[in-house]
Amino acid sequence: MEQSQSEFEYRLEGQPDFSLLTVTIPANKTLKVEASAMASMDTNLMMKTKMKGGLSRFLTGESLFINEFTAEGASGEITIAPGAPGDIAHVHLHNQTIFLQNSAYLASSPAVNLETKWQGVTKGFFSGESFFLIRASGSGDLWFNTFGAIIDMPDADSSITVDTGHIVAFTDGLDYEVGRLGGYKSLFLSGEGFICRFRGQGKIWIQTRKPAAFVQWLHWYRPVKSRD
Repeated sequence: MEQSQSEFEYRLEGQPDFSLLTVTIPANKTLKVEASAMASMDTNLMMKTKMKGGLSRFLTGESLFINEFTAEGASGEITIAPGAPGDIAHVHLHNQTIFLQNSAYLASSPAVNLETKWQGVTKGFFSGESFFLIRASGSGDLWFNTFGAIIDMPDADSSITVDTGHIVAFTDGLDYEVGRLGGYKSLFLSGEGFICRFRGQGKIWIQTRKPAAFVQWLHWYRPVKSRD
């Protein structure tokens, strides 16, 4: 899995807070992009919308559609902006698989297959509100985004524990189980929530912020109606 190799020419700007991805699509080639993520594009790029994942992808709470942009007649540039403020990471797959949290997918080569993966009731806590992971497999470029900056963890060769809200992606070959720190009292009063214990050989990407903690922080600044 090479982060330096790339099928498409691309550049990243605004890292790590408000990252923007620009990809050059060669003539008559296609790039898959998460729905609503296009910020700008050259006029020779044509877009088609396709359903990915069927009903299961609809149930994840993510968009039901993937947009495919094709450069007609000549190469063209597209800029892609994630919905969350944060960073963007790139990997090049060689017949490999990465699992993404349900909101992390941003763009990919046509040969990268995207599908949802049922986690079950317990493992569903991994994604916070969803029972699904996105399984990206095959060969080609894959870009994914984070909330906050992204940390490329050292390759895991035994076990590691990570807060579920900070997990962005991990490679196939890692087994995981979701649990909690301490008892039920700690779960509800410590603020730590659920954790994920990874075992095996593989790679993990984490984000420096998590949406739930940010929402909790914003709660204290919400407008409050006066009772007068």
